[in-house]
Amino acid sequence: MVNKPDSDNTESMTVKSKKIVERKALNIDAMDFQITQAIDWGDMDAFQHVNNVVYFRYFENVRIAYFEEIGMNQYMQQHQVGPILGTTECQYLAPLTYPDEVRIYTQVTAIREKRFTMQYFIHSQKLNQLAAQGSGEIVFFDYNLGKTCKIPDVLVSKLAANLN
Repeated sequence: MVNKPDSDNTESMTVKSKKIVERKALNIDAMDFQITQAIDWGDMDAFQHVNNVVYFRYFENVRIAYFEEIGMNQYMQQHQVGPILGTTECQYLAPLTYPDEVRIYTQVTAIREKRFTMQYFIHSQKLNQLAAQGSGEIVFFDYNLGKTCKIPDVLVSKLAANLN
């Protein structure tokens, strides 16, 4: 059984004027997308656990895999309009060590005109518990013009497909 964050540990997003869509509740069982990844020996640091920076790489790996899945990376290559990470954070819940395999979950929790929020969870197979949770604010960017832009409707519909 997966240890899940208490409802007190997760925040519901409040409605704001520019928000297009939001997800009300976070539930690891209902996460939209996940990948599994082995922990490498080189992920560990001198303190004999996975270095804190590596957790952000795990978040990046699931984020990019999700973008591939919904066609966002292909859209960016064709139109030079796509995501750029604006902010990210991580709450460390348990130390990861080699050897282990982690399942990394993600879901989109809010969509606004020019940005969206993703929630991440890292679950350790060895510990059988959550090792970390985090979030990222992804901003849409026009790489030709060098400025933020509205998320294209075709991508909004893909991002919003699993929001309730």
